[in-house]
Amino acid sequence: MSVARFRHEVASAPLAPADKEWFPRWIQRFADSLGNPAGNLTVTEAGVIHFLRSLRNNGTPAWQRLQAVRAMEAYQRLTLATSDPSLQAIRLTLSRLADQETATARGRDQPGISDERHLIGRIDPREPPILQQTRRELRLRHKALRTERAYVAWIKRFIRHCGTADLAATGETEIKAFLTHLAVVGDVTAGTQNQAKSALLFLFRMVLGRELGFLDVPRASKPERLPIVLSRQEIERLYGQLIGMPRLMFAIMYGAGLRHQECRRLRVKDICFDDGQIVVRSGKGDKDRITVLPDLARDMLQTQVAAVRHQHALDLEDGLGGVCLPHALERKYPAACRELGWQWLFPSRQPARDPRTGQRRRHHVSDEFFGSRFHKAVRRAGIAKHAVPHSLRHSFATHLLEGGADVRTVQELLGHKDVSTTMIYLHVMNKPGLAVRSPIDALAAVHD
Repeated sequence: MSVARFRHEVASAPLAPADKEWFPRWIQRFADSLGNPAGNLTVTEAGVIHFLRSLRNNGTPAWQRLQAVRAMEAYQRLTLATSDPSLQAIRLTLSRLADQETATARGRDQPGISDERHLIGRIDPREPPILQQTRRELRLRHKALRTERAYVAWIKRFIRHCGTADLAATGETEIKAFLTHLAVVGDVTAGTQNQAKSALLFLFRMVLGRELGFLDVPRASKPERLPIVLSRQEIERLYGQLIGMPRLMFAIMYGAGLRHQECRRLRVKDICFDDGQIVVRSGKGDKDRITVLPDLARDMLQTQVAAVRHQHALDLEDGLGGVCLPHALERKYPAACRELGWQWLFPSRQPARDPRTGQRRRHHVSDEFFGSRFHKAVRRAGIAKHAVPHSLRHSFATHLLEGGADVRTVQELLGHKDVSTTMIYLHVMNKPGLAVRSPIDALAAVHD
């Protein structure tokens, strides 16, 4: 029987463990829906659509329906040795629906068909078609511009590695060779290799519509590193080296535990003076969280908001004043982009053209704005540590724990998904009473 045969073939196929567990279950449910629970099962487009509609009517989310389609494609490939009928269009549609459902669950507006042109923006027609399509798929899924640039760069490197822009004949073998080359020859970090892998998986699955088997490749080593933490005295010296907006950004990153990018992306409405809170929107992992508003920064923040209000009024007089809004909000609320609350808390000095839409707007400050001033302050303060802006976040967590804060509270303030990520700061703490005295110091005392 074909269903039993598929279950046997999946067990030895190069698939991810979750796929090996769930693919046979979906094929069994598909067979049951056709009234053929144990017989020779065939796949037709009409039968697949009917099955998916029944799942939808029963409340099955899009990501599970997508998994069911992937199971059917695996059944076609492993058991029936055919790719007819092609389920690519169905799979790509469900992939977009799954992404939209995820966005809605996080409190976003689900974009409709009329929103897609706005989300896509401008794409250079001189680029190779495969790169243009990659950008479209990334933008329809609301991926950040930084992610788009990174993915496109990796795809270009992969094409150069393969020596051809025709990816029809490439697959798992070429991807494994490329990722292995990065780890062994390129000596890249584990994070860099994972980013390259994610870019290629997106290319093959979402752009080319091809399902890949389990990629078993040598992993780049990921050495354990303790975070660089500044002492309280070093923090005080650094703070004294900064003035103006950089000093305020310093106070927020260290005083509230914000990442550099999260600080730069703050909007006026994210500062809650009455509640003493800062709302961090779309942080790492696209998560929102609430953290503390430092009292030291309160007056500086009020001054900064007043400066933003003044600059915004001037921009409106010049016909500007509109900022980019998350996803489809600008279409739903056309006037919101000119409201004060949506303006960047740390705006750039000069307006610039949006790289996607071509509209002239005032963006937030770049990473160079604070980064360059921070590094100069480190040198002027005579600090030898290899400190970076992210060190302020490390220092925030460590100093809170040293002060007796509960690790779960620090986890929530930092927005860590797993408490084990927060626990690393316990390793760099210097708790009174736990210091260890070197044994050689006893010899020194004897020979003095």
